[in-house]
Amino acid sequence: MSNKVVKDKNWWKESIIYQIYPWSFKDSNGDGIGDLQGIISKLDYIKNLGIDMVWLNPIYKSPNDDNGYDISDYYDIMEEMGTMEDFDILIKGLHDRKIRLMMDIIVNHTSDEHPWFAAARQSRDNPYYNYYHWWPGEKGKPPRRYSHFDPEGNAWTYNKATDSYYLHYFSEKMPDLNWENPDVRKAIYDIMRFWFNKGIDGFRMDAICYISKDTTWPEVEKIVKEKYRGDWSGYYAHGPHLHEYLQEMHRETLDRPDVVTLAEASGITKDEALLFVNEDRKELHMLYHFEGVQLGFAKEGYKRLEPGGLNLPKMKQLYTEWNDVFAQDGWGTIYLGTHDQPRMVTRWGNDEEQYREISAKLLITFLLTMRATPIFYYGDELGMTNIRFEKIEDYKDIETINMYKYVKSQGGDTERFLKDAQITGRDNGRTPFQWDESPNAGFTTGKPWLKINDNYKFINAAVQDKDERSILQYFRQLVLLRKHKPVLIYGAYELLDPDHPQVYTYTRTLDEEKLLIVLNFSKEEVLYKLPFVLDIGTEPLVNNMLSFRLENNEVTLSPYQALIFGPLPTELPPLQDEAQAFTEELPAGKIKQENSSLESNELTT
Repeated sequence: MSNKVVKDKNWWKESIIYQIYPWSFKDSNGDGIGDLQGIISKLDYIKNLGIDMVWLNPIYKSPNDDNGYDISDYYDIMEEMGTMEDFDILIKGLHDRKIRLMMDIIVNHTSDEHPWFAAARQSRDNPYYNYYHWWPGEKGKPPRRYSHFDPEGNAWTYNKATDSYYLHYFSEKMPDLNWENPDVRKAIYDIMRFWFNKGIDGFRMDAICYISKDTTWPEVEKIVKEKYRGDWSGYYAHGPHLHEYLQEMHRETLDRPDVVTLAEASGITKDEALLFVNEDRKELHMLYHFEGVQLGFAKEGYKRLEPGGLNLPKMKQLYTEWNDVFAQDGWGTIYLGTHDQPRMVTRWGNDEEQYREISAKLLITFLLTMRATPIFYYGDELGMTNIRFEKIEDYKDIETINMYKYVKSQGGDTERFLKDAQITGRDNGRTPFQWDESPNAGFTTGKPWLKINDNYKFINAAVQDKDERSILQYFRQLVLLRKHKPVLIYGAYELLDPDHPQVYTYTRTLDEEKLLIVLNFSKEEVLYKLPFVLDIGTEPLVNNMLSFRLENNEVTLSPYQALIFGPLPTELPPLQDEAQAFTEELPAGKIKQENSSLESNELTT
């Protein structure tokens, strides 16, 4: 990629996304479940993070088989979350603070309690019967399809009234919509337009790659095994009319400059990514892949990690390849945790107490210095950790519960399954936000819907807000740095030392400005020879520790140390304008938590 200024700038490329899982952010009424009024009460906290857009997980009316991903009314708010009036207050509060709102939307399936399905399951003659996928009972057993959430792994459930089986790629309470029916597509586009008219700024599109099905229903188990290595999501993401439907969606709802879409791209490979987000194709804007967060999974077990820890060269190769996908066209995202993932510090850093804070800062540095739109999950800015439940009874997550039942039904090792889930289970990332040291971490005055991590007494927002060297303060300052340095947004990315087993090193270059990022992803001290000759006395622009040792162009990296050098002194003129002003405000080596005078809420993109 050229080092010249990128021409196709967009606000969503420059944004930093903050994901809020509303169940767990803040409860306002004491029922133990987070809600919209709870989020409203914390808008100033969100503003002071310096983020640009909130991704809000589902708040539509739902029986909550999967915490809102099973929608029973797209035009109403879940009772536990509040009212439409609350939503109007929330979006106004966000916009008043110059924060955009991206809603989660689920259009691959509905709840089985949605009026469409309630009518569909009554009779084959009902017009809503064709809103879903069915296999007639007179044809015998339907061709095998796998369900991600079914205890038996079966994606077909029998419905007696119609003597037919309905399809559900997820729970049996989440039947798949029939996108091959144009009436379904029209209804979905009406829903999307409704929320855009409410003022939202975009959609995160759940399981969007699954919407198109081959309705000849061929036997595909051999194809899944051979072509997709046993990964059903690979097959599900390649329906025959997928891109046709996405292009129609764009024409009907997305052809406007002020909205953005983020696609959950399960089953999509690097070679296919631009089919979704290349601007000329007029489909979607951004997607996020699963290759990164699935790195290190073993072939056996369910979400079981391979022994030996993180393979850093593989990680570097993977993220570099994904960067290269969008080097000329489209745009990428980067994340290490979501509602579907464990806490990033536990999974990718080190949550042992002596390493937790410093490794959290390293991961924040990584996310904010890559060439992609970074997505942070609530609590990442505090270094929240996995809760590590010991009993299946502690889990609320349908995936974990039903997979436990599946392993048990197959005579598998349920004790080992629970041990694996302590690291990779989804509920690790869903425990309530840790606001302060008060009972229930200040999340609720009632009984929390999901247990709160016992470490909230020392990992919480109130404590970190007062500590100039906290993870929270570091997060705010790195966000501020990214906003003031276009090189960290649009600059070309180049990987250095790809085979180094402990250190991830790369440059970001735009016009005449170059930054060098050096990240020690290990708990060992590493003597690392820098790839560029630095002037004697050079100090890093950013250092997540107070210590720094450089001799003979070799830097002694402490465990999980993160350094940013720049502008590099070799044949580079001084910075100009805003970037220069920021360098003067934060002299080299001073992003070490001493400086708390910078207010992220003073920034505009």
